[in-house]
Amino acid sequence: MNYLGHLFFSKDEPSLMLANLFGDFVKGKNYTYLPEDVQKGVLLHRQIDDYVDHHPKVTELRLMLYKDLPKIAGIAIDLYFDHLLAKQWKFYHNKNLFDYIDSFLSYALDPNHLTYKENGFAYPQSFIHLLQIIKEKNIIKRYVEIEGLAFASTGLSKRLSFPNNLFEAVAVFHQHEKEISATFDDYMTDAIKKFKINAPA
Repeated sequence: MNYLGHLFFSKDEPSLMLANLFGDFVKGKNYTYLPEDVQKGVLLHRQIDDYVDHHPKVTELRLMLYKDLPKIAGIAIDLYFDHLLAKQWKFYHNKNLFDYIDSFLSYALDPNHLTYKENGFAYPQSFIHLLQIIKEKNIIKRYVEIEGLAFASTGLSKRLSFPNNLFEAVAVFHQHEKEISATFDDYMTDAIKKFKINAPA
């Protein structure tokens, strides 16, 4: 899953949400140099990635989409799942999506939450820049509409280091929306149990 999925599975804990998003910036197996709170977020990030990558239904979907999206079917699925989660947010969380995102970004961009005085760790500027871009361009909020999916897939396609057709992700989504949506539903049902997420009241 992409940004929204990682936030959702962080159980509404702002520091864990922040550290979870940071997970993509941490390379290698040894990250014990990080503050304990950040380690927890990185670990959760990797657990989420591993779970979605190896979920049987997601594996089937990835193989089905590979012909249309070679090498990047998994990346496209991450984007599709964020789009569907945003569209169906009210079924998964009590808080309005836009309020949820605004609250998180307010916490995440507060300088007091970006440094750990006890060991001198500070989130890198590259990560802070990402948070600022998410806020300025409303990247997560835009996932509610298909336009947001198009914006995300086109932008990411340009940033990948190899030739790809991720910019065609929206067309592929429309072509296989039934199968993608069914897989998303199955995955969310299982992942909510896996990560012990409370259902909305």
